[in-house]
Amino acid sequence: MVIREAKAEDWPAIWLILKEEGNAGETLTWDPARTEARARAGWMREPPGRTFVAVDDGGNVIGSADTHPVHPGPGAHVANAGFVVHPARRGEGVGRALCRHVLDQARADGYRAMQFNAVVETNTSAIRLWRSFGFQVLATIPQAFRHPTHGYVGLHIMYRTL
Repeated sequence: MVIREAKAEDWPAIWLILKEEGNAGETLTWDPARTEARARAGWMREPPGRTFVAVDDGGNVIGSADTHPVHPGPGAHVANAGFVVHPARRGEGVGRALCRHVLDQARADGYRAMQFNAVVETNTSAIRLWRSFGFQVLATIPQAFRHPTHGYVGLHIMYRTL
């Protein structure tokens, strides 16, 4: 697996993963009516943001991450990131590799910390992964996410310094 900057030609594969994960309604705060153009504008980041892909040995995009400042101006030293992994490729270390890459790149880009704004509390595998990288839950917003099977569940705000 290789992690690299996303290119325009990676978008169709990223879009398929985002759409599948978003429409599943379990891990992303995603509007099912979101158009492809709107999704692309929100995921394919312009500097200082970045978008990465994880590519398998066959050249297939199997995951993606985006990163950008949480806030502009005086808050621009804290990064935010989003991650998606193709459902058929879970458990292969794709999320771990993307997280490691994003943290290293954020540090190299001069960010001082990373904050995740909306980690669904029922997404225990992601929470376990983020904790293994030193993230901690700062707060949980009760019933802030409508899960398709668990009903209203909390969203964690997670944080770590770089």
